[in-house]
Amino acid sequence: MTTIKPIKPFEPMTTLEIPTADNWVGQVKWDGTRILVYSSDNTTQVFNRNLNERSKQYPELLIPEEYSKTNKFIIDGEVIAFKNGVPSFYEVMKRDRIRNIEKNKEVLENVPIAYMVFDILSIDDKWITHLPLSERQKILREMIIPNTHINVVENFTDTQALFDACIENDLEGVVFKDLNSTYTINGKDRRWLKKKKNQDIIAVIGGVTLNNSLVKSLHLGLYNDQNQLIYIGSVGSGNLTKEDWLHFTKSIISIIREKSPFENFDVTDNVWLDPLFTVKVHFLEWINCKKLRHPTIEAFVSINPEKCRFHQI
Repeated sequence: MTTIKPIKPFEPMTTLEIPTADNWVGQVKWDGTRILVYSSDNTTQVFNRNLNERSKQYPELLIPEEYSKTNKFIIDGEVIAFKNGVPSFYEVMKRDRIRNIEKNKEVLENVPIAYMVFDILSIDDKWITHLPLSERQKILREMIIPNTHINVVENFTDTQALFDACIENDLEGVVFKDLNSTYTINGKDRRWLKKKKNQDIIAVIGGVTLNNSLVKSLHLGLYNDQNQLIYIGSVGSGNLTKEDWLHFTKSIISIIREKSPFENFDVTDNVWLDPLFTVKVHFLEWINCKKLRHPTIEAFVSINPEKCRFHQI
C-alpha cells in the first residue's frame, strides 16, 4: 500500500465585509469537518485538516469509482451530517470521534454523511494548485459524478444574497473566494474569506462544575504566547445530551487535579482537570478580547489542546 503524506489545506480568513467584485463568488459554509481525500491506483485514504486519518470513519469516500471518472486525485471539501434538515457539527462529530469501528457500526448506519467537495489539488498524478480556482473548479466538475454522499459545492455570484439566505435558513455562513486564487498548501490569506452567523472556537476544558456528582458546566481556556492557560468563560448549554454529560463525567475521573490549570481563574467549589479535553463552542462576541459572550456547546472534539490558542481569534 502506498504511504500517503497528507498536507494542511488552504484556509480562509475572517471578514466583516462581503466582497462583491466580479472575480468573487460565494459558497455555503457547511458546518462540518474539513476532509481531504487522497486516491491513487492502489489506495484511497481520508485525512482531516490536522493530518489525522479518518478513512475508517468515512468509508463512503473510499471507493472513488463510485463518484469519480479517475482514481488518481486529491480533493478537498467538508463532511457534513444533518439534524432536522440542517447541517449539524454535533452529528458529524459522532462519526469523527469513533475509534473502534467494530463496536460502533450502528453509528455509521445511523449518521449518514455527505461530502461537499469544493476544490481539487491533484489529478492523474499532476499537481494543479498553481491553476486559478476557476480552472480547478472546471476540472473538478468534469471529474466528479455526484451521488447520495458526494456533491460539488455550488458557486453564487450574488454574494450578499447568498449570505442573507444562509442566515435566514440557519446555515453557518459563507466562504467567499477569488476565482483567480491559486491553492496555497498550509496557507491562509485574504483570497479566501469567511463570514459566519456566529463565531466559534475550539477551547480547552480546564475544570467543571458538578450538580449531584454530574458535570453541569465546563470552564474553558486558551493558551497565550507564554503557554499559560487563560480562562475565557464557562458554558453549560448547547447540543450535549444527558448521555453525553454522563459519559464525560465518567471520563474525567482519572484527570482530576487539586489546583486550577488556569493562570487567571481559581474559584472554590470547582473541580479542576488536567487540560486534556477540547470542545467546540459557538458564541456571540468577545468581551474585552478575553471572555466569551453567550457561549453554547457544539461538540467535544479531538485535537491537541496545545493548538487551542488566542491566535484563533
